[in-house]
Amino acid sequence: MKLNENKTLGNMTVGNPAKLIIKFSIPLLIGNIFQQLYNMVDSIVVGNYVGKIALAAVGTSFPIVFMLISFFMGLGIGATILIAQFYGANDYENVRKTSQTIYTSFIFLSVPLTIIGICLSGTILRIVNVPADTFELANIYMKIIFAGMIGTMGYNINAGILQGLGDSKSSLIFLAISCVINIILDLVFVLVFHMGVAGVAFATIIAQIISWLLGIAYIFKKYEFLRFPILKFGFDKELFKKIFKLGLPTGIQQTIFSFGILNLQSLINSYGSDFIAGFNAANKIDTFAFMPVQSFATAVTTYVGQNIGANRYDRVHKGVISTIIMSLALSGIMILIVLPLGPTLLKLFNQEPAVIDAGMAYLSRVLPFFVILAVMFVLNSTMRGAGEAIIPMISTTISLWLARIPCAYYIANNYGRDNLFYCFAIGWIVGLIISTSYYMTGRWKNKSVVK
Repeated sequence: MKLNENKTLGNMTVGNPAKLIIKFSIPLLIGNIFQQLYNMVDSIVVGNYVGKIALAAVGTSFPIVFMLISFFMGLGIGATILIAQFYGANDYENVRKTSQTIYTSFIFLSVPLTIIGICLSGTILRIVNVPADTFELANIYMKIIFAGMIGTMGYNINAGILQGLGDSKSSLIFLAISCVINIILDLVFVLVFHMGVAGVAFATIIAQIISWLLGIAYIFKKYEFLRFPILKFGFDKELFKKIFKLGLPTGIQQTIFSFGILNLQSLINSYGSDFIAGFNAANKIDTFAFMPVQSFATAVTTYVGQNIGANRYDRVHKGVISTIIMSLALSGIMILIVLPLGPTLLKLFNQEPAVIDAGMAYLSRVLPFFVILAVMFVLNSTMRGAGEAIIPMISTTISLWLARIPCAYYIANNYGRDNLFYCFAIGWIVGLIISTSYYMTGRWKNKSVVK
C-alpha cells in the first residue's frame, strides 16, 4: 500500500541536510549519553562502594555480552535501513510488515540467546583469561544480564523502528526514564540491600524492560500504520530476506569485532586487576567522548536511507560532506576537553593511583586519533544507509584483525603494556583507507533494496 500524503514527521528528504542531521542527532546524542550512563553508573557505584575487583568484573563482562548479542543487533540495523528506505518511498504498508517481521524474529531469537549466555558465561570468562579474583563477580553479573536480555533487545528494536522513521526523540524519553530508574535501583540495591555486582545487574535489566514496554505502548499509539498484534507473530519471508541481506554483513562485522575486542581484552587481562580497572574506566570515558560523532553517523544512516528511497541522490553527498565536517570539529573539541580532565574523570571510578595511571595510558594514546575514526565512521554509516553493508564489514574486520590486534601484541611485547594502545590508531588508519577508497568509486549508490 502506498500513501501519497505529505509526510512531515521524520522526513529527511527535504530541507537543509546539515540542519536535518543536527536535529536528528541531538536526541540520539542525549540518548547515547543516557545509554552510556547505564554502564558508567554501574561502574561508578561498584568501583566506589564495592571495590576495584567489582569494577573490573563489570568492565570485563560488557564486551562478552556485546559479542553474544552483536549478530542480532546487526539484523536490527538491517531493519532500520529497510524501514528508512520504505518510509522515504512512502510505502507505509511495507514499513508495518518490516516492523512486524523483525519483532517476530527477535522474540523467537531472544530465548535461545538468553539460554546460551547463561550457560556459557563461565566458559567464556575462562577463555579470555579473567583473573581468579574477578571471575566469580563477573560470572554473576553476566548471568543476570543475560537473564533479562529480552528487555535489551526489545528496546533496541523499538529504537531501530523509530530511527528508520526519522524519529530520534521518542526513544530518548523512554531511555531517560529507564536511566533514572537504573540509577535509583543501583543505589538502593548496592547501598541499602548490599547486593554488590548482582544489584547493579538487576537494576540494569529491570530498567531496560520498563523502557521496552513503554516504547511498545508509544509506537502503537502514535503510529497507526504500525499497529499489529505482537503475539500474532506476523512474518514476511521476502522482507526478512531483505533485512537479512542488509543486516547480515553488519551482524557478522559486529560479531567478529566483538570477538576481536575479547582477544584484546584477554591481553589486557593478563596484566592484572589494576590495569583492567583502569582500561575499563578509561574506555567508558572514551566512549562518552566519541558519542557526538557516533550520533552523527547514526543520523546519516537514516538520512541516506530515506533520500535514496526517495531517489534524492543529489542530497546524499551534501549531507555526507556536512556530517564529516561537523564530526571532525566535534572530535577536536572533545580531545581538547577530555584529555586534560582525564585524571579527574578517572577518579570518579576509582581513586587508586595504579588504576588512574592505567586509564591515562589508554586516553593519552587513543583520544588524539579520534579524527581518523570519525571520518571512517561517517563513511561506513553512509554506505550502510545506501544498502552497501559488505564494504563497512570488510573495512572494520581488516582494521581490527589484520592491524589492531597483531599490533597490540607486538607493541606490548616490544615497547611495554602502556604503548599497546597505539594499536587503535593503526587499525583506524587501515580502515579509513579501505572505506575512503570504495566510497570514492560511487558504486555504493546502486545498492538500494527498495525499487
